[in-house]
Amino acid sequence: MGANLSCATLCDTNGEGPSSKPRLGDIPESCLALVLMHLDPPDICKLARLNRAFHGASSADFIWESKLPSNYKFICEKVLDEKTVVGLEKKDVYARMCRPHPFDGGTKEVWLDKNTGGACFSISSKGLSITGIDDRRYWNHISTEESRFHTVAYLQQIWWFEIDGEFEFEFPKGMYSLFFRLQLGRSSKRMGRRVCNSEHIHGWDIKPVRFQLTTSDGQRAASKCFLDNPGNWVYYRVGDFVVDRPSELMKIKFSMTQIDCTHTKGGLCVDAAFVYPSSIGSEICKMNKLAGQH
Repeated sequence: MGANLSCATLCDTNGEGPSSKPRLGDIPESCLALVLMHLDPPDICKLARLNRAFHGASSADFIWESKLPSNYKFICEKVLDEKTVVGLEKKDVYARMCRPHPFDGGTKEVWLDKNTGGACFSISSKGLSITGIDDRRYWNHISTEESRFHTVAYLQQIWWFEIDGEFEFEFPKGMYSLFFRLQLGRSSKRMGRRVCNSEHIHGWDIKPVRFQLTTSDGQRAASKCFLDNPGNWVYYRVGDFVVDRPSELMKIKFSMTQIDCTHTKGGLCVDAAFVYPSSIGSEICKMNKLAGQH
């Protein structure tokens, strides 16, 4: 009788097989969460739309805490109002940190790359030390929608070109790349179309611009190149640095110079300096090469 009952339970009315097959939604949420932890955030979000089990599993705190930088609490303390993140699920903390957050008087921003969770930083032109910036004969700050800071420094003409920057932060562990975002020419909109004024562009094809980077723990990097590709924003790579001790403050100093005073140079827009995880930096370099840029 027991055997007959078992058979009746397992077979459908036609005797052709199981009456209730295992479904994807029958997998325990705890097991799904362990699998999701090994995926990138975009894939987790896609799978969360499959069914209730995946949606519930995708919200597990331990998944999203593994995607956050090891020192995310420091970032929250420095640039976020802690009261806004207390009590939030780690998924919501991650989402909030993927939005740009200004600090240091709005001259810097930090955010997480939504695909990798890597910490990214930007320093506006107003957060840099630019030789001659207060002399309107040489430089002007102009408003533009093409900058995340809504303003760039525009060089009309100068003999001694020098820009310096400093930045101190508890960087998460990893390798980072530093870039300057620059454009030859001044862009604007005319009749709804983007146009670029190249009137003041000169001097950048005579001698290369030199880039330098140093860190408080003794790392150094240097590079040089000619500025080109008028009318397009280009990320110029300064160099890379490695963070081994994420719980300690690291200061980076960086510069861009062209100080050969045998000729003037001008017609350059300076947007900002950017610090990206090197994996993202490599992608930027690939895109530059595809576009015929540096």
